[in-house]
Formats: sequence, C-alpha cells, structure tokens
Amino acid sequence: MQKPAVNVMVKAARQAGSVILRYIHRLDSLTVIEKSRQDFASEVDSQAEKEIVKELRKAHPDYAVLGEETGSKGKSRHVWVIDPIDGTSNYLRGNPQFCVSIALVEDGVPTHGVVYDPLRNELFTASRGGGAMLNDKRIRCAQRLGLEGAVIATGFAPRERARTPAQLDCIRVLLETAEDIRRAGSAALDLAWVACGRVDAYFEAGVKPWDIAAGILLVREAGGHVSDFTGATENLLDMSGNRSQQIVAGNPKVAAALQKAIVDTGYAKEFR
Repeated sequence: MQKPAVNVMVKAARQAGSVILRYIHRLDSLTVIEKSRQDFASEVDSQAEKEIVKELRKAHPDYAVLGEETGSKGKSRHVWVIDPIDGTSNYLRGNPQFCVSIALVEDGVPTHGVVYDPLRNELFTASRGGGAMLNDKRIRCAQRLGLEGAVIATGFAPRERARTPAQLDCIRVLLETAEDIRRAGSAALDLAWVACGRVDAYFEAGVKPWDIAAGILLVREAGGHVSDFTGATENLLDMSGNRSQQIVAGNPKVAAALQKAIVDTGYAKEFR
C-alpha cells in the first residue's frame, strides 16, 4: 500500500502529466525561453509546476518547495523537490523521453519519490524502506556482476561542457568493457530505468536536486547504490539548488566498478 504522501505526489504528477500532454501536438506555438546556455523552458514547464505545487500544498501547506522553475519557497525540514518536465529539450522536439519528477526530502534525504512518464503511462514510486515500484509492481536493479557487457546511461549537461574532454576519455575507457553508452536526455528517467533494470548504470555531472532526488530513492529502494564521483553516499542533494553535482548509480557491483573507472580515468579529479 502506498504511503499517504506518495498518493498526494502521484495525483500531482498525473495532473502535471495532463498539462504536458495537452500541449504535445502544439509544440511549435509554445513560448520558449533560454534560462542559461542550452537550458530551455516553456510555458508548459511553468503551468505543470504550478499544478504540482497547488496539489502538494493542499496536503502540506507548511512544507517548503524547491522547484526547477520557481526556485525555493518556504523553510522546513520537509521539502517538496519538483521537476515538472525532466527532459524539456526532448519534449520541445517531440522526442518521447521526458517525465515528471517529485520527491519529498526530509533533512536533505529523499523519503518518498515519484517519477511519472505520461506518454508511456509509467509510474515509478518509492518510499524509504518500502521498496520501489513500477505501476504497482516491485522492481529491482539488474543483477549484472560488473562492467562487462553493461549498458550505461550518461548525460552531457550544458553547464559541464568545459569538462567534456575528461568525460569522453572516461567513456572511451568504459567502452573497452561495456556493451554500450546511452544518452537519453532525462536524468530522472535514467535513474528510474536503472531501478527497473532497463539500463545497468548511470553517471552524470552537472545535475541539480530536482533532476535526481526521486531517482536516487528509486535506485536505492530497488537494491542499488548511489554515490557521487568520489564514492561519497551522503549529502548528494544541494538543497539550495545553486550547486551542480555528480552522481553514479547502479547495482552495488556495477556502481562500484563505474565509480572506480571515473576515478581511474581522472574524470573525478576534474571536480576537486
């Protein structure tokens, strides 16, 4: 049975999904702004986030909010962390890889998470200590024993382009062992797909809390391991929303091997 907080989050995510799908055949008429270099948002992002916040605040008006579009509002040890469209660039191009991501974070630690893919009607949910689910069926990370034959997801965040050479060096080494690298364009879905075994692992730099908060919990509750590039497992979310961070996720064996490769190739050193 889902926790009451998750029920609220699911309702909010589905309402946001309805907003997103309402405009999907009118993308050429949307007003789009460039928030920063190669980082775009549209009026749909704003409308979807407003729907989410309205629904969440009905249940807990005293909780703070950290949203990608509206920033930080209120002060509380409980914070709703929201990305109304994770994968906006995909959405604006009609590329079907985007989602709604909502997490409830308590004292900096995700306790409940929802990732909703409205196109596929796939709902990923997790509560701390309660396991991870996809459309009410329990999910687990893939059981691969290492990088041999692994499919690894990553991303190339615009804010991290200065470190691209180091990332490409790391990918070159990974491809000596791994089966392939995937770049789909939605961190939240990448993490959800790690949790259900569609990809074996994921790593990326330049992520923000709204990108990864729900996904971190999904992976952990699906039996996986999450850290930053140095291997640290605590304080993975900068709740100010000002600082970009790094993440490595997968089952414990694959995540450990991937994190070691990131260190051994020198990519992790780029962030000291």
